[in-house]
Amino acid sequence: MTYRVFIDGEAGTTGLQVRERLDAHPEVNVLTIDHDLRKDAATRQELMAESDAVILCLPDDAARDAVALADGLSCKIIDASTAHRIHPDWAYGFPELAKGQRQIIASSRLIANVGCYATAMIALIRPLIDAKIIAPETALSIAAISGYTGGGNALINYMDNDEGPKNFAYALGLNHKHIPEVMMHTGLQEKPMFLPMVGDFPCGMLVQLPLLPSMINSGFNRQTIHDVLTAHYDGETFVKTRGLDADDGLTDRGYLAIEDLVGSNMLDIHTIGYSQDGEEQIMLVARLDNLGKGASGAAVQNLNIALGLDESLSLV
Repeated sequence: MTYRVFIDGEAGTTGLQVRERLDAHPEVNVLTIDHDLRKDAATRQELMAESDAVILCLPDDAARDAVALADGLSCKIIDASTAHRIHPDWAYGFPELAKGQRQIIASSRLIANVGCYATAMIALIRPLIDAKIIAPETALSIAAISGYTGGGNALINYMDNDEGPKNFAYALGLNHKHIPEVMMHTGLQEKPMFLPMVGDFPCGMLVQLPLLPSMINSGFNRQTIHDVLTAHYDGETFVKTRGLDADDGLTDRGYLAIEDLVGSNMLDIHTIGYSQDGEEQIMLVARLDNLGKGASGAAVQNLNIALGLDESLSLV
């Protein structure tokens, strides 16, 4: 059976990458819209009615309008915007979140695609809270760097046109839009301190979570934290915990290369540590492609689950 899929917002950064993946999908036929009609509500609604699933690659307000257009239709909706990630009527599109999350996604008509930074933060934090390694009220501080494509066409044009600095920190009000979904889907009760940065490269993302000794409950160390993360993601295709060996997943110079997962739907977790004379420091690092597992790859993975297909179809 071939499923019909409409990408609303195909011309955007995420939409283009979703289209590229779906063009190689053996079970999907992408319904296209004439470029001049891409904002025409009646035409879009007609395509939604013909579709088994619709992927929204739109700004938040436009995504809400698109959901209203699809009201009463039978198509499944996967929204890649921020608009519905903490909405109680929407399934959260992070299949590796916890046991049973795939079933929630598969049985839902409305699926909110997880955010890029949120993917990494939740992947690191949720297993720690579930295993009681850290308490929900722990005050966390997280730093991250991403390729500039995560900012969409506006930021891409800024970078391409030499309009200003190429490497910068942003969201300096410490109120990044991904924080509410991170708190909701990890169980954190204390708002984390999160400082994201943009680098002068198109794609790739590193998210760093330091674990100070005062944060970690008694009985846990780097080895047991690594074991918990490994057990949480055991059997997962797209989330992998790297070994405790310092060279696992690094370059021959010992670098953790930000671009190594670009083009893939993979997310790697590294448990970096230092131990000497009873003193231990631990840093967790998540690495992914901000437009892969952080956006378009995740949307296709959720689409596969929603349609009852092998979730790895057209993904690497």
